[in-house]
Amino acid sequence: MADSARVLRASALLGCAYYGSIGLFNPFVPLWYQSLGVPVVSIGLLVSMQSWTRLFAPYLWGMVADRSGRRVELIRAAALACWLCSWGLLLPPTVMGLTAAVFLMYFFNACVTPLNESLITAELAASGGMDPKRYGRVRLWGSVGFLATVVGGGWWFEWAGLSVFPLTIVIGLSTLVFAAWRLPRRPPVQHAHGPSASMADTLRRPEVGWFFLGMFFTVLGHTAVYAFYSLYLDQLGYSRGQVGALWAVSVAAEITWFALQGRWLLHHHLHHWLMLAAVLASVRFAGTAALGHSVIAMVLLQCLHAVTFAAQHTACIGLIGRYFPGRLQGRGQALYAVLGYGVSGVLGSLAGAWLAAGRGYQACFWAAAVFALLGAFCHWRGARRDPLTPPAAVPVT
Repeated sequence: MADSARVLRASALLGCAYYGSIGLFNPFVPLWYQSLGVPVVSIGLLVSMQSWTRLFAPYLWGMVADRSGRRVELIRAAALACWLCSWGLLLPPTVMGLTAAVFLMYFFNACVTPLNESLITAELAASGGMDPKRYGRVRLWGSVGFLATVVGGGWWFEWAGLSVFPLTIVIGLSTLVFAAWRLPRRPPVQHAHGPSASMADTLRRPEVGWFFLGMFFTVLGHTAVYAFYSLYLDQLGYSRGQVGALWAVSVAAEITWFALQGRWLLHHHLHHWLMLAAVLASVRFAGTAALGHSVIAMVLLQCLHAVTFAAQHTACIGLIGRYFPGRLQGRGQALYAVLGYGVSGVLGSLAGAWLAAGRGYQACFWAAAVFALLGAFCHWRGARRDPLTPPAAVPVT
């Protein structure tokens, strides 16, 4: 148990560093691109680089991890490579140069979250399954890291200007390298031999198909927030400090949920949480489009992130642990990233940039509200095809 606690603490630190670097990069990089004079369509392309790498990189890393069992070594190598690539942001900016640097950064950091989630899941397996309370206590540190950097980054860039953005990212990613080397070395993972379902068999199950389709549409709607929320607020006249503060509200709600989710998730079924998250996401996106000038409305809508992201994420992790046990675990986590944050992110970023250029940022959020409702419908269909199992009973082996 002591060794398991050490791994979970190290995984929490890694999550804190990873999401801290994301909090510095994702909310503010569109504003940095804009300060360089990059056109909005090119900004959409650059923002979509994360999603393009999610089309293949997580599954590639997951496949290597499942076959080698060396998750810690892969995380360390990927974190170091991501940091080295970030130095490319300090070079004279061109669209092609930025595309190459950002693409490589995202390719390597695509390894970190799926394999760290696999490490956490494997350690929790020792106590019999997916415990939402223990998982939340580890995962909330990622949100803490994001909150600290998104608030600090907002005020820092307001004071120092966006010219310091590249060096700030290099320094931020150095913490990711440090955290990766704090992970205890683990012996290669050995999976039990014997008959087990293949990836093809698992993916042919109707409930798995509806699960991934619902997740795809729900996260597709969230792309409007990830790619265009900061630009939308900037257009409405919000300061960079206010932009960071509104991001922080959503993350504070997320942290609160992760800290307390054990009280609620145990008493309801995972599919029900996914349906609720998708419906509330539709409300959140429609409200953002209609009430963008109201600071109070925006604060309240950002609080919905507790369910639209945090509860949705935990429910997804619980179902993936159930659908993809044992030797399928790494690839199951990778598919979550590929289908949930790869394909949807590419389509959302590029189509959203086209829509924003022609109809404005509001149109992106109205479209996002429709996609979230489609996600709710898919999760309802999945619930009808799947035995409803609370997370406490989900085996993770």
